[in-house]
Amino acid sequence: MNAPAPYASDPAKSRGREFPIEGSIARAPRSEYQRDRDRIVHSIAFRRLRHKTQVFVAPDGDHYRVRLTHSLEVAQIGRVIARTLGLDEDLTEALCLAHDIGHPPFGHAGEEALDNALVKSGGFDHNAHTLRTLMRLDSPYIEHDGLNLTWELLEGLAKHNGPLGMVPWALAELDAAFPLDLARWPSLEAQVAALADDIAYDNHDIDDGLRAGFLDLDELLELDFIADQWHAIERKFPGAPQNRKLRELVRSQIGLMVNDLIGETAMRGRGMESAADVRCADRATAAFSPALADEERTLKRFMYDKLYHHPQQLQTAERARAVTASLFAAYSQQPELMAESWECCLPEDEPQASRHIADYIAGMTDRYAISEYTRIYGRTPEGLSNV
Repeated sequence: MNAPAPYASDPAKSRGREFPIEGSIARAPRSEYQRDRDRIVHSIAFRRLRHKTQVFVAPDGDHYRVRLTHSLEVAQIGRVIARTLGLDEDLTEALCLAHDIGHPPFGHAGEEALDNALVKSGGFDHNAHTLRTLMRLDSPYIEHDGLNLTWELLEGLAKHNGPLGMVPWALAELDAAFPLDLARWPSLEAQVAALADDIAYDNHDIDDGLRAGFLDLDELLELDFIADQWHAIERKFPGAPQNRKLRELVRSQIGLMVNDLIGETAMRGRGMESAADVRCADRATAAFSPALADEERTLKRFMYDKLYHHPQQLQTAERARAVTASLFAAYSQQPELMAESWECCLPEDEPQASRHIADYIAGMTDRYAISEYTRIYGRTPEGLSNV
């Protein structure tokens, strides 16, 4: 294990939690960030990720990724990077595990439907809803709402892509209660977690896209940096089965991107003496090299064109948006259709009432949303799985 880097987050110097814990019984010797990770893993919101869309809505195949498996893969990549750079592995892992908790059922299609439903109530943003879920909605403790996570964990989730200008209403409310310094860069652990997410879905979505037949290998190999990896694999493993070479390609791509990120980030971090230096920097400290950053953007454009915006995907997304919008309409017109524990707490005034209904829907898994639609409307929605 590498010695901690001077710019790593130190759990002993955490800015603390929104609700101070005094005289609590220690449940095993753990650092503050280890407690964060454990609280996330044990949360209901985390368990729900096993039935939430990653790329494919409600996939029938057992081998396709969902939000839970994606989050675990991000955490694995993030820990490797953090360990090599001397960062706090537990904070990095916790950020990776929690980063997608705010996604509603059906992924971005469900998010668009909720955003439209809340157009007069401030809109819906999945990243802000991650914070709302962890700080207010998922409440297993008697003394306070939420999981009461450390400032560093919440800060990293709030601005994992960098300083914020426009702040969604949900995040603004939470920031007013527990200020998260939204105008500055987050910790290096948070920056690494965000790029570990990119590395994971860039490459694992290739794996799932090829498996589903939505991506064509010949078209993928028109991208030079992927073709280079593929040709190297063919030279090293002549005659190997195609499916094994494809999995080797994914591993090779991940290794290439991880090593590039580690090298570029170590270079940018030279001269930094504290985590405060990372936050005060005039640019991101964690980054791909300029050359790989260009190639990664090219890959993203390819994936949007060929996979995320594939005609079948768009058709499925439209059906998922319709299901989500129909649920919102039903609960708005007949709140008694919600679970009793939610219906009894429905605020009387707007926009709080609409936001409460959106909170309820956002917590649903794909399959629960489908079952609720079926219960309410008397028919099962068709075409919500295309793999």
